Amino acid sequence: MSMKSVAIIGGGITGLTAAFNLQQRGVPVTLYEGSGRIGGVIRTVHEDDYLAECGPNTILETSPLIGQLIRDVDLESRQLYTDPAAEKRFLVRNKKLIELPVSPLAFFGSRLFSWRAKASLLAEPFRKRAAGDLEESLADFVRRRLGGEFLDYAVNPFVAGVYAGDPEHLSVNHAFTKLYELEQRYGSLIGGQIFGARERKRRGTISKQSAKKISFDKGLQVLTDRLGEKLGEQVQLNHCVKRITGDSEGWRVDFENAGITSSSIHSSVLLALPAFRLADLELHCQNKRVDMSLLGEIDYPPVTSVVLGFKQQDISHPLDGFGVLIPEVEGFNSLGSIFSSSLFPGRCPVGHLTFTSYIGGTRSPELALKEKDEIVRLVTEDLRVLVGLSGKPTYTHCFCWPRAIPQYNVGYGKFKMLMEKTENRAAGVFIGGHCRDGISLGDSIISGYNAAGRIENYIKSTYRKYR
Repeated sequence: MSMKSVAIIGGGITGLTAAFNLQQRGVPVTLYEGSGRIGGVIRTVHEDDYLAECGPNTILETSPLIGQLIRDVDLESRQLYTDPAAEKRFLVRNKKLIELPVSPLAFFGSRLFSWRAKASLLAEPFRKRAAGDLEESLADFVRRRLGGEFLDYAVNPFVAGVYAGDPEHLSVNHAFTKLYELEQRYGSLIGGQIFGARERKRRGTISKQSAKKISFDKGLQVLTDRLGEKLGEQVQLNHCVKRITGDSEGWRVDFENAGITSSSIHSSVLLALPAFRLADLELHCQNKRVDMSLLGEIDYPPVTSVVLGFKQQDISHPLDGFGVLIPEVEGFNSLGSIFSSSLFPGRCPVGHLTFTSYIGGTRSPELALKEKDEIVRLVTEDLRVLVGLSGKPTYTHCFCWPRAIPQYNVGYGKFKMLMEKTENRAAGVFIGGHCRDGISLGDSIISGYNAAGRIENYIKSTYRKYR
């Protein structure tokens, strides 16, 4: 029995990583991408000596697998880490930027939190843990363990910056699993941070708070473009998969290209698609449809990325940090802003600075869908207050993601359970990506590696039966 190729459905970073890793293992692959480009949310634009990231700006190096991928695709020489001077993060209180404290001494001396909030933190190790079967929103969890001020001025802006989400809805069990596990295992977040650091060191993993931030000399798209080059003709662009059917020959993938419907037989299938694409996909096994329509209920709020350039002389703040996160209670339009030109060289012309701001999300989805000129105006007005901006933009680039980031809200377990049941009902079909394994680029890369390993094991066991 000859080995058929593995079908990878979706050309984002998870699908690309899985395809490349399988290729390295000697497993033939065919990657189907419905659009005319690969990369998913990774999209870099070069215009007039400016570099604009339309989606994420960095990859967090939380696992050795991320560095391994960069080495395997020969990009070490083009890899960049953020400037050490740009590690500071700012939060907003009373319309002013205040540095986020990173040590106990800095925390107790910070103007960001009141003495009441500081005293509440000292009491955190003595608070009871929740029942193990309780599912809480992140907001309820934080109010219970840390108090409302931490929710408003630390957690709310952080969640807006990462998920573009709302802590009142996000599940601590699913969206912030490590927080949930710290309480369950150690009874305390503070104690858990101390002991958890030792365990991470033994495993060789790094917390997202401590992880180095990576990009490349010409932006993040360098990585996805290189993966595409390595895969070559195995990447099929503008191939929109409509139906997947399991039969005695394997898995038949029906796709449409240039208005023509065709099919191909594969040994197994990786679905590396957003949840709303999975919901619409026809999957049949043993003459029965495997219904994934429930996944269409996962919320994906719109987010618009806004890259603005200014003359350096028109900004009073030194921009000596990574960026600023904005609490909802402060009343700004933006979710937050990254000081892009402070992170990596070559992001703008000499004498200029750039910001990458985000607007929309669950906080104000209607703002993400406004006209470009209005979005630029709203973000510019925020920057005037936050960083002392006095001039007009010298560069503007807006990119709207109508369905940006899956929200791991309370009750998300039913969606993960459905994905697991789908894999069990349709042996040889695998699901990976940000709707299952975490929303960061690092999570998606690890998801691709893990999927490749599961697929290889499945193929080995399957072909062993037919020898």
